[in-house]
Amino acid sequence: MFQSALRTSLSLHRSTVSSCLRSQTFRRFLSQESRAKIQSAVTEYPVVLFMKGNPEQPMCGFSRGVVKILSAFDIPPEKFKTYNVLEDLELRTGIKEFSEWPTIPQLYVNGEFVGGSDIALSMFQSGELETLLEQHGVIPKVSES
Repeated sequence: MFQSALRTSLSLHRSTVSSCLRSQTFRRFLSQESRAKIQSAVTEYPVVLFMKGNPEQPMCGFSRGVVKILSAFDIPPEKFKTYNVLEDLELRTGIKEFSEWPTIPQLYVNGEFVGGSDIALSMFQSGELETLLEQHGVIPKVSES
């Protein structure tokens, strides 16, 4: 009986916490100025990656993984921009609220949020990422022979 009551209580607690996390209660409100800066950043280049470190020296394995994935496509430098979130605490927290995605790295293509490292890897393995980059003119389409 006690275990049943405890399980019910824990279940209600988890539900309440989960609901609060999704609501505005625990959200940090991104200023309009910060939101506009991030929006400008994600649309400035066709491919934008918010990461820890930089492509030459990634500071986490997930960022390193996305850099390796993107390097497989030989994206021209004029179509690719990275932002090191470790250099700017406001950007590091703001990008998470902007995308409503809790982790970094975050990949954007043509201003649209694609996902984090797990999604980028999955899309790379399935060929979806290559197709997406081709569709947006980031890389040339592979001609079919």
